[in-house]
Amino acid sequence: MADARSAGRARPPRLMLVTHSYRPERTPPARRWAVVVRVLREAGWDVDVIAPGGLRASHGDDGERLLPTPRLARGAGSRNGRFVEAVVHSVLAVPRGLLAPRPDVVVATVPALPVVVAGWALSRLRRRPLVLEMRDAWPDLAHEAGVHEGPLGRAMERVVAGGQRAADVVVTVTEGFAETLRARGMGAVVTLGNGVDLGRVRTVPPRERAAGELRVLYLGNMGESQGLERLVEAAARMRRTHPGVQVRLVGDGTRRAALEELNARLGGAAELLDPVSGDAVGEQYAWADTLVVSLRPDWPSFRHTVPSKTYEVLAVGRHVTGQVTGEAAHTLEAAGGADVVGPGVDDLVAHLAALAADPARTAVGDGGRAWVSEHAHLPAVAARYERLLRGLAAPGRRSTATLEGPVGLP
Repeated sequence: MADARSAGRARPPRLMLVTHSYRPERTPPARRWAVVVRVLREAGWDVDVIAPGGLRASHGDDGERLLPTPRLARGAGSRNGRFVEAVVHSVLAVPRGLLAPRPDVVVATVPALPVVVAGWALSRLRRRPLVLEMRDAWPDLAHEAGVHEGPLGRAMERVVAGGQRAADVVVTVTEGFAETLRARGMGAVVTLGNGVDLGRVRTVPPRERAAGELRVLYLGNMGESQGLERLVEAAARMRRTHPGVQVRLVGDGTRRAALEELNARLGGAAELLDPVSGDAVGEQYAWADTLVVSLRPDWPSFRHTVPSKTYEVLAVGRHVTGQVTGEAAHTLEAAGGADVVGPGVDDLVAHLAALAADPARTAVGDGGRAWVSEHAHLPAVAARYERLLRGLAAPGRRSTATLEGPVGLP
């Protein structure tokens, strides 16, 4: 009997992750969790990942077990299509998780709101602690965006708020939203900021340019959150007054078609390209003189949002133009090599004209990368995540009130 108890204590801790996106997808949560899972595996964890992907279980790059749910066609990438897919995934995730070995900790990661339900159900049915990772300021952001207004929207807000209260720990990626949740009486809140794996992001060589010449690049999601109409409009105005300024947008998203229509209506001054990956990302960064990070200004929750792309663009050695406020603006100002501009098209036009006139302003060196190395190197954030999860998994675990505080913040 003693030998059996010793063997039980020696069993590796096991994590069950419920997510709407995982590698080989290249979404921000997939990239984040690829690094966290790698660190967990190196620390001796067994990991089961429940994510949309197919029917057959398999193993991931780091030996994690992939337990997929069937993937649905996403209705041309529409908001409703993604929501329906998330609902189906969350419903199917529960029996998938019940057939898996019993975990020591369950993690559910949002913004796919229905995932909260699956994570909560598996946590309760398996009688294990729940970590709810809030990548955005939900449900506040859903309310501001008008996501599923009416009875369904109110029900989803209650589900998310209930999940936050039920979780043993809520993980946020910004301290501002963590403070908001604490003010609502949710004391077990830990900030584990976003970041980037510097080992996978190369710097790009300096680019010489003449006064009057400027290449402006936005690379990333073209959704409702970014407010990229301002960049397209600025490109049209700059063409008339500063013909040496080129504006390029690379990516896809729910607003892509509308941006193409706007650009055509304004004379096609901006160049819109399809998404790229691998070495092609570095080629786009090398083309540019300034990289744009953008959030629309009219949703208050974005004061507590730092786009995950922020850390990547800081790490590549290019000047950054930020049309952001709150914590995102603070991050860029702290990192250096960046300018934060006002929310309007006029603000952006004036800023780009000033950059074009002075080539020295975009010669920023490696200061941004050094800041990321100190504050937002994702493997270091993942190591703190591992320690938090190990504390929850340990028999007789300590109170969540003693868990680590803000991580990955300046």
